[in-house]
Amino acid sequence: MADKLRTQQELERLQAKYIGTGHPDTTSWEWKTNIYRDTYSSLVGHPHMLSYISLAENEPTHIVRTRLIRKMLQPSGPPPARED
Repeated sequence: MADKLRTQQELERLQAKYIGTGHPDTTSWEWKTNIYRDTYSSLVGHPHMLSYISLAENEPTHIVRTRLIRKMLQPSGPPPARED
């Protein structure tokens, strides 16, 4: 029983520390937004990946970087309407 409680506490601690891990109340829109933002920030943060994308799209690197950063604002569209 103590192991189960310790595991649950560890999971809650990780979910509080890392927002992208989600929790039971996380909507699919929030989850998708976190995944997209993580992906875009990783691509912008790794120069070799950014160069690869810019070469594949035949665009300058600074334009691809700017486009990816702008996509991070609302990567999966506007949030759905909330039900109160």
